[in-house]
Amino acid sequence: MELPGGRGEQLTYCTNIHPANGWEAVWTSLRDYALPLKRRLCPGGRFGIGLRLSAREAEELLAAGGVRLREFHAWLRDHDLYVALINGFPYGPFHRERVKEAVFAPDWRSPERLDYTRRLASILAELLPEGMEGGISTCPLSYKGWVAPQESTAWEAIAEHVLRIARELAELHARTGRHLHLDVEPEPDGLIETTAETIAFFERWLIPRWQGDAPVTDYVQLCYDTCHMAVEYERPDESLAALAGAGIRIGRVQISSALRVALPDRASERERIGAALLPFAESTYLHQVIERRREGFRRYRDLPDALPHLHDPAAREWRIHYHVPIFLARYDPLASTQDDLRQLLALQAHSPFTRHLEIETYTWEVLPPALKGDLLPMIEREFRWVLAQRSI
Repeated sequence: MELPGGRGEQLTYCTNIHPANGWEAVWTSLRDYALPLKRRLCPGGRFGIGLRLSAREAEELLAAGGVRLREFHAWLRDHDLYVALINGFPYGPFHRERVKEAVFAPDWRSPERLDYTRRLASILAELLPEGMEGGISTCPLSYKGWVAPQESTAWEAIAEHVLRIARELAELHARTGRHLHLDVEPEPDGLIETTAETIAFFERWLIPRWQGDAPVTDYVQLCYDTCHMAVEYERPDESLAALAGAGIRIGRVQISSALRVALPDRASERERIGAALLPFAESTYLHQVIERRREGFRRYRDLPDALPHLHDPAAREWRIHYHVPIFLARYDPLASTQDDLRQLLALQAHSPFTRHLEIETYTWEVLPPALKGDLLPMIEREFRWVLAQRSI
């Protein structure tokens, strides 16, 4: 849906929140959720969908000469829906089985990642509304544990594949007028996870190697996930200013909140916090933890790895990569990084730096029972919370 103000800002939600395996299951979830959300939120206007497609689902859409794709496009038009964003981060299934670090595979060293992204570009080029730019999000190049900083062969392969898709998107733009960009998504423990690492990748591996009439940053941009950046303790104003100074564009913002835990001195209070955190230590997704200490930071690969260290007296705060409902600031004795999200939305309202805002709380199925609710009203509540920030 287009936000008020006439600045072309689009607000949508990512359909990776819906468990689906196969195109027909994806389409069923859109009928069950996107249609009623449109009726509730913008009955008289167009409603956007941030479409998540696995490799299998993309292949199914393009099979038989794209018959299903054309059928889907007609259905979107008939119901005043549109797709300008595709989530191309998870290659395989994303729900109801162990995902963890497998979410990063295949990474950008692999031709499979390139081919998958190409298929997504073909789909988005068909679905994208006239006059709108579109983005395909992708993983943070690889998982940090898989590629050493000085492993030049791996970095060369990653850069070559990213530049190849950028060239193809530039050619598509020149040929059809449809402007698509690859939106790389920094994430804790991703090969790029911080603002500084992101800038270093662009400045070392992309910008000097690019040969094209338009800047490479027209076709390789960022998917700026507010949960991920908050886990890194990055202030939105400072991070966005640094990216803008480097000429790196924000293809989309993923609107999300992380778990935040202040660690008091009293052991009894930490015991209470530990009990509250146990239900979040689930087996599907990675929940990386960055610990602020009296001096410096410590990182844990996953929440179950961090919990035994909860009583370390030098630990002062944990930020946990666990997407929690954006409309809640506290889950006593836990809290969220909602303040960071509010700050970012205020910056966007004052001086827009992206055209696409995408709500992305994908953890509804694995949240502790106290935070769960019927999915449709929960999604609607997240939309209305974002809209309310624009009126503050």
